[in-house]
Amino acid sequence: MNRKQENSKKMMLLIGMISITMTFAGLTSAYVVSSYRSDWLSSFEIPFAFTISTILLLISSLTFHLAKHYVLKNNKPKSLILVSTTIFLAFLFVFYQFKGFQEIIKSGYYFTGAQSSITTSFLYVLVIVHLVHLIAGIIVLLKVFYKISANKYIGSNKLGIQLGVIFWHFLDFLWLYLYLFMVLYR
Repeated sequence: MNRKQENSKKMMLLIGMISITMTFAGLTSAYVVSSYRSDWLSSFEIPFAFTISTILLLISSLTFHLAKHYVLKNNKPKSLILVSTTIFLAFLFVFYQFKGFQEIIKSGYYFTGAQSSITTSFLYVLVIVHLVHLIAGIIVLLKVFYKISANKYIGSNKLGIQLGVIFWHFLDFLWLYLYLFMVLYR
């Protein structure tokens, strides 16, 4: 792949990440504006499952970064183990996100209907929109796993994993921002 193609792929990823950032900036801005409503729940607690999922996602960032390190060193076995671990942690993250939703529902709050509130509806939207982007990240992880398995990252052809790691770190940072925003902003 020539330098021009590499730069265009990097630019496309950057544009995509900026677009995603703007989406969440708009959603969190709407969250702030809506928090001044009289029906806003100021005593609502973020489910503990979201804390667990945050820790899992941060660990997955480390494992994927290490996987890239071993790909660059042409160590296929360690790369595959670390990418597999990252995929497993990603699915655990999704599992704990749904556990968090179960905790919210168990508390009597729903996305819509008589038992919903604007507070929990925003929470659902923020988490679900992030999960949609995380599914894209899981697809990237699976593609990287396949390419490592098929010996596609040979020589200087390592752009795919480099972009994959950047995107995964971005998703992790985005979730950390959302989590801290939801916990700290009352």
